[in-house]
Amino acid sequence: MERDQDHKVTLAELQTQLRAFNQERDWGQYHNPRNLAMALSVEAAEVLELYLWSTDQGPQPPVASRVDKVPHELADVLICLLNLAEHAQVDLASAFQEKLAMNAEKYPASKVAGRMEKYSEYE
Repeated sequence: MERDQDHKVTLAELQTQLRAFNQERDWGQYHNPRNLAMALSVEAAEVLELYLWSTDQGPQPPVASRVDKVPHELADVLICLLNLAEHAQVDLASAFQEKLAMNAEKYPASKVAGRMEKYSEYE
């Protein structure tokens, strides 16, 4: 899949596809914010597991057979995130833009470019 395709599908379109997928399987009965938050954490941990025991200088993931699994695990994270956003009634695109603006204020490029400190640690 081309990376440019990320820009051709909107979050709303993904949400619509996911909603139909869930409805066809009657999975909504299992979806509440608490369970979806837990599922999101589990799926994020599965991404992390692919990189477990990587060295800073070595290949990441450290095992070649894990490389092809990365896109699918990231997709699982996105699926859980979209499900959680829907059930928590969060407009994810708006929340993203709002948070990015907040982070721009908290981390002005003129002060933090090339630095790793948290906003409360730099002056």
